[in-house]
Amino acid sequence: MELKLLNAQGQASSNVAAPDTIFGRDYNEALIHQVVVAYQANARSGNRKQKDREEVSHTTKKPWRQKGTGRARAGMSSSPIWRGGGRAFPNSPDENFSHKVNKKMYRAGICSILSQLARDGRLSVIEEMSVEAPKTKLLAQKLKNMGLDSVLVITDSLDENLMLAARNLPNVLVVEPRQADPMSLVFFKKVLITKPALAKIEEMLA
Repeated sequence: MELKLLNAQGQASSNVAAPDTIFGRDYNEALIHQVVVAYQANARSGNRKQKDREEVSHTTKKPWRQKGTGRARAGMSSSPIWRGGGRAFPNSPDENFSHKVNKKMYRAGICSILSQLARDGRLSVIEEMSVEAPKTKLLAQKLKNMGLDSVLVITDSLDENLMLAARNLPNVLVVEPRQADPMSLVFFKKVLITKPALAKIEEMLA
């Protein structure tokens, strides 16, 4: 598999050889969907809370007598069918939303995403990605010159200037190879990988 090697102006100068076991796999939509959904589910904190009929503020007095009113019989205002009553099956803060994905499946899903990005021309390699100072304006201008508006940058190590310059750009994210999650790979229009980071990715997913 050959990946495009971009220069500082965002133009393809040459190609870089990449293993087919990582960047040449078939597109497995079901596996990618499972990996992305599991990633989103495992990020949920599970802190929502609702009250049941024991916990709502109410009186235990019977709203009206059992017979003779013509209305339906009612025993307590905390009933789930009453406005302001407790929930029948409330959400609890200890609810578990996690999905289990095996390591082999996760790696295969990441490889399938990277392979499809490479086929679509959304994945490229760059020698290095850096800015002279931690200025958002510098990075924004550099990406504009390269024709990039939504990009995930994967570097071998986080450069402080690059990280500080990118954090105020809504459509730019700079991560290390181990932090490249399936959601980000799918979300951003373009993915830039530095050559040292490419070696790390090959080592991680081999």
